[in-house]
Amino acid sequence: MSPLLPGYLRLLWDEPGTAAALLLCGAGAERVVARAPALRSRVLTWYQVPGLDQERLSETLAMFHDVWEGVDPAKVGWADATVARGTFRTWAKITSRVYALSKRGRDVRVDRAVIEQACARLGPCP
Repeated sequence: MSPLLPGYLRLLWDEPGTAAALLLCGAGAERVVARAPALRSRVLTWYQVPGLDQERLSETLAMFHDVWEGVDPAKVGWADATVARGTFRTWAKITSRVYALSKRGRDVRVDRAVIEQACARLGPCP
């Protein structure tokens, strides 16, 4: 984050009549705020959001998008272990690609081949 951005965010917060909340997400966001005392003093609450729960991953994904309904949890677990690693942002990308692939033909089942194809398009994982 640019050194000027925390100052700009503080000025937005201090503007009279502002009724907004600022949500910073991602690795390192807390370090950036900690280095800007004027911004850090305005933090009301910190939340730590853990990765997706492995035991409820299939259920969570089915609630997120119906393309995951009825998909074998072992196949979902494979994708999480090898690609997504509990990161919802990555699961959103995989879901988008799985959905596109599943709509290419009639009654395409979301199986491991479709999931692998969707994951392969994500590129290298850190």
